[in-house]
Amino acid sequence: MKILVTGGAGFIGSNVTDAYVEAGHEVVVVDNLYTGKWENLHPEAKFYLMDIRAPEIHKLLEYERPEVINHHAAQISVPASVADPGFDASVNIKGFINLLEGARRVGTRKIIFISSGGAIYGEGEEYPTSEACTPQPLSPYAIAKAVSENYLHFYAHQYGLNYIVLRYSNIYGPRQIPNGEAGVVAIFMDRLLENRPCMIYHFLSEPEGMIRDYCYVGDVVDANILALKAGNKKAVNIGTGKETRTQILFETIFDIISNKRPLHNSLRIPDRTSARPGDLKKSCLKIYLAEEVLGWKPKTVLSEGIERTLEWRMGH
Repeated sequence: MKILVTGGAGFIGSNVTDAYVEAGHEVVVVDNLYTGKWENLHPEAKFYLMDIRAPEIHKLLEYERPEVINHHAAQISVPASVADPGFDASVNIKGFINLLEGARRVGTRKIIFISSGGAIYGEGEEYPTSEACTPQPLSPYAIAKAVSENYLHFYAHQYGLNYIVLRYSNIYGPRQIPNGEAGVVAIFMDRLLENRPCMIYHFLSEPEGMIRDYCYVGDVVDANILALKAGNKKAVNIGTGKETRTQILFETIFDIISNKRPLHNSLRIPDRTSARPGDLKKSCLKIYLAEEVLGWKPKTVLSEGIERTLEWRMGH
């Protein structure tokens, strides 16, 4: 089938694009390269250098007529959304509406929308958090994801546009850049490889840092493949269901790097500073619905995923 991947030169979108191409699909990529990179582009994917907010998106959709749109393009940083909520809304809400308008006019069959289980639930009353928990977003980034899910519901009701929402936990792996929701993995790795100290953001009562659910990008790719055919009009958590404090994440990365090359002992103890605006104390997802709806479960444990990410990082 023909699939349009927005953000297909970015961290997760490019990994998904690779898998779609390798599965034999015809893939079209749209990316403005704001955070995406040329080197991430698959040579067999057709590429348009374009912003999702551009009016030309409609002409592109009329010409390409994709059966499925996989929407990964986004402003991805929670702190950046707090600093500039207008820009976040421009990309993550207006840009998405622009895409939806074009999609419904050309008869696109399905939207795979990438939302955020790592942010959309806020400090949820249920923990670990299932899809039954009402979103309580505590950052402009999370608000934009929640609003976009509502727009999808409207377009499904009004125009019959099918969709699935994948609510990601904190995703890490090859090609990750050091910002966005799970950018701490790339940040720790980069700083340690450069023999620079790391920083843990934390709340006053929890010096070991915040709790997150870290999911390897290769497992996320599998969910995006399954989502092509399954999970109609559902919102599904994609994570591991396992808690990891920032301190444990740091120690895991430190130990794996130090097994490959010596690190100065002074780097073993990270610096600490106060949590940033928009940060959550804890986030971990229940993932039973993903198995029920998609037949999906994560396969990669944290240490294995960090090993693979480090191999990629040291090779680039």
